[in-house]
Amino acid sequence: MDGSSRKAFMGPVMNCLDRQLPVEAKPIGYAALIDALELTVPVPKTLSAIGKKHTTIKKEGWQIFGPRYEPESSLSGHLTFALKHEGVDLAVLKKVFAHCGPNPVETIVHSSRTGNYARRLWFFYEWLLGERLDLPDATSGKYTYAIDPEKQYSTPGFVSSRHRVRNNLPGTPAFCPLVFRSHKLESFHTMDLQEKAHKAVSRVPRDILARASAFLLLKDSKSSHAIEGEQPPPDRLQRWAQVIGKAGQKPIDLEELLRLQRHVIGDARFVHLGLRTDSGFVGEHDRDTRLPLPDHIDARHEDLHSLMGGLIAFERDASRKLDPVIAAAVLAFGFVYIHPFEDGNGRIHRYLIHHVLCERGFNPPDIVFPISSAILDELGAYKRALESYSRRLLPCIEWRATKAGNVEVSNETADFYRYFDATPHAEFLYECVLRTVEKDLPEEANYLQCHDEFKSRIQDLVNMPERTVDLLVRFLSQGKGHLSKRARQREFAKLTPEEIEKIESIFSEAFGLPRQEANHT
Repeated sequence: MDGSSRKAFMGPVMNCLDRQLPVEAKPIGYAALIDALELTVPVPKTLSAIGKKHTTIKKEGWQIFGPRYEPESSLSGHLTFALKHEGVDLAVLKKVFAHCGPNPVETIVHSSRTGNYARRLWFFYEWLLGERLDLPDATSGKYTYAIDPEKQYSTPGFVSSRHRVRNNLPGTPAFCPLVFRSHKLESFHTMDLQEKAHKAVSRVPRDILARASAFLLLKDSKSSHAIEGEQPPPDRLQRWAQVIGKAGQKPIDLEELLRLQRHVIGDARFVHLGLRTDSGFVGEHDRDTRLPLPDHIDARHEDLHSLMGGLIAFERDASRKLDPVIAAAVLAFGFVYIHPFEDGNGRIHRYLIHHVLCERGFNPPDIVFPISSAILDELGAYKRALESYSRRLLPCIEWRATKAGNVEVSNETADFYRYFDATPHAEFLYECVLRTVEKDLPEEANYLQCHDEFKSRIQDLVNMPERTVDLLVRFLSQGKGHLSKRARQREFAKLTPEEIEKIESIFSEAFGLPRQEANHT
């Protein structure tokens, strides 16, 4: 099917692709292409249009440009505008190429043999579809980047001499989510959180650091299970904490992911281990009909080997050339969208964050950031990050309910999991890392130092077993420095009023109350 098999590009409107415009304007770029070619594809987070005023408006998921930016009303014009002003959306480009076929792209290249955008479109066509166009290799024209490194995060890449394009895509055709350079991400870069974390722990005594690390590992394990609505017994929490503690030490491949799943599941009598052999979704069932009410539909099980192969290739190569936090976000959220297993996906998804950060040396030695704890405390923001793509993905999936209460997908969806905008996910993960560096790490180290000071001074006053001291700290923390009447009459009835008054004074001094309340759970 060639480029003529489409409806006309629309004029000024107030609504396009079920998205209200802030002012009447003419959709251009990706918006115009998706509408005119009637493509089934997740709509980009931000669309573009041409307004009447000579000012740029950014509002409600639209960027309204002035009339001087209006492109030629053609396939070539809108594609060129998209690459120049909107960045690369691989899912949309692949749908456009598959719909139009090779002829329009060959025509574009013939009309502008040395043009940067023509050669980039040529490169993307062959890279995405794996088909060679009927074009001789380019022999002139300045080398250009596949994606603009000023707009989207890229790798150093390698030269594609056929197109005179430097392929700086952070992935392969099998898996290549992209991340835009947002103001928020750029500000995180200037903080240099990696250096800040290493400096913070360098000032902590080694014995304190070891104990802090053990606590943070267990805290992360508890939080990761809590996110899934689970409260497993202490031995399972400890086992998963030990697994997290070794993150980054083994390369990620399918065998390693299966090993992790076995650790997560434990008792696998009622769970299928390994890649799914059926469809899957995240959501609820209607109480009366038991019909699925999906919030997210997983990748088709027929596509899992290809998708997981692409994800593993990303981890082995491209992830090592990106900012560690951005690489961790792409890998982990890509995994959870694919949802390759029947159970255990959420905890492995969060493990992959630890894996990248530890493997890249972002964490200080022997310290694992309690990312799951930060996620648990910001569960609403976590869900919004997940929904930033799931809500745009769901309308593109054709499915029906099965008798077993599952879903059955009838259209091709693999590319929707290969290519997505991971910017919101990277921003969210950076916020979690910021919290661990500025709050969790220093607070835990400070708590242990205060605890040790309190314990030392208490032992000079009253000889207590360590577990009794820990219980005393817990009660005093809950009472913000004061021992409750119940605790005085029960657990610590043997203490005299004078001793209790002295203990409370020592606690307040050791933990810096009332300036700082030692509330440690």
